[in-house]
Amino acid sequence: MAAIEEVREFFRGDRYATEVTGICIDEAKYGHSKVTLEPCSKHMNAAGGLMGAVYYTMADFAFAVAQNCEPGGNTMTVTQSSQINFLRPWKCGEIICTADIVKDGRSTCVYEVKIYDGQGRQLVLAVMNGYKVSRQ
Repeated sequence: MAAIEEVREFFRGDRYATEVTGICIDEAKYGHSKVTLEPCSKHMNAAGGLMGAVYYTMADFAFAVAQNCEPGGNTMTVTQSSQINFLRPWKCGEIICTADIVKDGRSTCVYEVKIYDGQGRQLVLAVMNGYKVSRQ
């Protein structure tokens, strides 16, 4: 298993998630990850709520970290399709996102991704489908 510092260094290359959005990797092992975000004004929409793209970026990033956190190998998994369900709005505090593998096949995989607020209320349920491509 790769050390968390190695995983963070590799995923620094995902600049939209890490630099622009500010998502932090807290846990990373094959088949599971946990990422967090402390929302601020740049994450808000015109109505004053958290922008839906923030939730999606967290879900997609958590999936990518869980599936691609082991160095080496001949394949890299990319998002093939996804479904996101917004269950309730974020009010305040940190956002926690977990991704857990449901099925890992030869060329595809499926993950369940959940996003919670700091009080443990589930905000989002997403299903991410991945497709394995050759590393080049």
